[in-house]
Amino acid sequence: MEKRVRVRFAPSPTGPLHIGGVRTALYNYLFARKHGGDCLIRIEDTDQNRYVPGAEEYILESCKWLGFDFDEGPHVGGPHAPYRQSERKDMYREYAEQMVRKGHAYYAFDTTEELEEMRKKLEAARMPSKYDAVSRTSMKNSLTLSEDEVQKRINNGDPYVIRIKLPRKEEVRFHDVIRGWVVVHTSQMDDKVLLKNDGMPTYHLANVVDDHLMGITHVIRGEEWLPSAPLHVMLYKYLDWESTMPVFAHLPLILKPEGNGKLSKRDGDKLGFPVFPLEWKDPKSGEVSSGYRESGYRPDAVLNLLALLGWHPSDNREMFTLDELCEEFSLERVSKSGAKFDQNKAKWFNHQYILKAPISELTDKVMEDAETRFPGAERSYVQKVVELMREKVNFTTEILDAGAFFFTEPESYDDKVVRKKWKNDIPQLISELSSAFNDLGNWSAHEIQSCFSSFAESKDKSAGSLMQPLRVSVSGEGGGPPIFEMLEVLGKETVVSRMQNAVETLPQATA
Repeated sequence: MEKRVRVRFAPSPTGPLHIGGVRTALYNYLFARKHGGDCLIRIEDTDQNRYVPGAEEYILESCKWLGFDFDEGPHVGGPHAPYRQSERKDMYREYAEQMVRKGHAYYAFDTTEELEEMRKKLEAARMPSKYDAVSRTSMKNSLTLSEDEVQKRINNGDPYVIRIKLPRKEEVRFHDVIRGWVVVHTSQMDDKVLLKNDGMPTYHLANVVDDHLMGITHVIRGEEWLPSAPLHVMLYKYLDWESTMPVFAHLPLILKPEGNGKLSKRDGDKLGFPVFPLEWKDPKSGEVSSGYRESGYRPDAVLNLLALLGWHPSDNREMFTLDELCEEFSLERVSKSGAKFDQNKAKWFNHQYILKAPISELTDKVMEDAETRFPGAERSYVQKVVELMREKVNFTTEILDAGAFFFTEPESYDDKVVRKKWKNDIPQLISELSSAFNDLGNWSAHEIQSCFSSFAESKDKSAGSLMQPLRVSVSGEGGGPPIFEMLEVLGKETVVSRMQNAVETLPQATA
């Protein structure tokens, strides 16, 4: 019987969640749902020196905004609780000590100064400065000290760490779903610390122990962890868990827009786009970093964008719901190479989702701002504005900026259009057209267009020669939503008044 798929997203609360981390969470989530398995979230907070207050809450809120309903985690519980590694501290020592007893790990009593001296000597000898099968023979550890000396130091409370004992020459092989077979020689590795002198495990030990105890079947994580994978394979071997070792899949990086290196916060700051899902305020410096949510991005657009950064579907589709992504996703279609972040594509996705979104939902968002900017604005009117303007914007936050003329008279007129189109007999024609509009009984887009066409024909003018002057006289803008629908929403009284006001204003402006 095939094992039930179980995956985990395991962020560290050391700051805000990068969108690369969001994509890792997404791919884990999609894989679990595709195979009818479980997706859990585990907070890896063993590095207390880098712990940032508020970071865990930020991570969980980000995941909630994006729609990840984890099956297990610190916020929902589960059969393998606790899901914070700092709350599992006591169990890790047992496994580290077990490895010492079996000869796969050892106690190391070296001070910071002694470690630094070792590094300098190795560098001077043009050798790799690492604690390994060669250098450990000259250091203070349970491999070089007598058993009595070791026990005496432990009883005295001398600080120590537990390090893995790697063989000098051994080939470590494992298969990665995305990268194929990976082969590393232990001569290229070092004896990593497994248990720190404060009793906390390092990422390596805690990660492997928790993945085993939580029944993780597939480890899907960023490629920055690929160099650590051989060590983890050795830990599975030394803990006698080789038969249940999970399948590995190391995801490619999300690259800078120009493709040179990993996307960073600095790139986002420089080019004007967020690299975090939510706005983040650094608790120490007070610096605020922008977030996708606060920048007006829809969570479904962010997920669709991230899904295609490193993965390609079986066809050339670009638009997916979360359910459709779950159905289509496969690790075999994840690329080995990094994916360039494209800010324009991100905006395009958001635009597509604005067009697909329920009009009432968009209106809810716009009303929050409209009530402040244009007191007294009625919801039914705002909804009509949203219906017309959403085709013209990438973000709902832009609707009131681009469509401010729906609520207030234009304070200025598009200078380019005025210079090019507001010539000769246009003021007189606009004035006469306003009278024709004023006489209309049925103020609908269809009737307005019919009246406009008849008027242009009667004056022996092309519709094109009058269209932009009409638009600019009413909205002040040279472009915008479909003009006759726009005039219908504005209402006859407003339209006629603005046309007459433009006639009175613009001749002086261009005289």
